[in-house]
Amino acid sequence: MSWFQKTISLPPKSAGSYLVTDHVTDALPELRSFKVGLLHLFLQHTSCALALNENWDDDVRADMSDALDRIVPQDKRGNLYRHNAEGPDDMPAHVKAALVGASITVPIKDGKLATGTWQGIWYLEFRRATHTRRVVATIQGERE
Repeated sequence: MSWFQKTISLPPKSAGSYLVTDHVTDALPELRSFKVGLLHLFLQHTSCALALNENWDDDVRADMSDALDRIVPQDKRGNLYRHNAEGPDDMPAHVKAALVGASITVPIKDGKLATGTWQGIWYLEFRRATHTRRVVATIQGERE
């Protein structure tokens, strides 16, 4: 059993849902040396999230962002949330991050991610301002 860990940065983005599968795999050429294993991705932030979801139709990502905005609205009048230290999108971003999650685990098979046909790794940014986010990538498995 072998372990590998590295911190990668996601592309700077403002609010939205982004497909980052290729970015992650490009940043982790070490994946190719694992015959079988698990890739765990942990986002080191509290106002964005990672998810596995649709990788083909861009409308799904736009619809997801819209749906999360309806579920957890911004505090336009200042009476929904107590925490507003960083602006009206801050507390809703924390709630969305808690709902979606800060980590995902993907199986590795023969040096590649063993995702389903239509699955991809999503980075969901919940703040309006552009941020660069860090992800700790941990691989556990058997090498070739």
